Amino acid sequence: MCATINTIQTSAWYPTLTAVSIHNRSWLQDRGSLTRRIQGCCKDFCVKPAFQSFAKVHGDEPSILGLRRDELAMVREVYLYCGNTPVVFAHSVVTRENLRGAWRGLSSLGNKSLGTMLFTNPKIKRTPLEFNKLRAGHFIFDRACHQLHNSPPNLWARRSLFTLKDQSILVTEVFLPAILDLTV
Repeated sequence: MCATINTIQTSAWYPTLTAVSIHNRSWLQDRGSLTRRIQGCCKDFCVKPAFQSFAKVHGDEPSILGLRRDELAMVREVYLYCGNTPVVFAHSVVTRENLRGAWRGLSSLGNKSLGTMLFTNPKIKRTPLEFNKLRAGHFIFDRACHQLHNSPPNLWARRSLFTLKDQSILVTEVFLPAILDLTV
């Protein structure tokens, strides 16, 4: 089954953060496992899948992954919950070819955290983080707000590539407003 993910509106991703609160900055710049950090703040953590299918990808994702504009890739989207509250929306993209290779376990994760897989294998390398303050109309912002009662004016996001055996997966994490309620 194939699906298409929302509209195309892109904005630039940056290697550094500007004009962001200290609390937001600590979440955004942490290069460790986001899953593990949230679990440390929340006794009732869970992953809830929202979407997983071969789909067209948008923005600059095709060029990052070496895809043609109309080529489908496996897209997995989940919410990380603390209790009944979503705190992060995660959007992951992997090519068909890499899904048959290093990332073949992605299609069977279900409600398991991708972060657990990424941070338990020392052979997986991560590129530097990129940051973006997403707004309504950006395809990831619109998808992230689906589980929120009220859409905020913007949401901070970060992304990076994880590579294993020269095969990459692009992981974007959108920090939902309730993340700021968590303390370590």
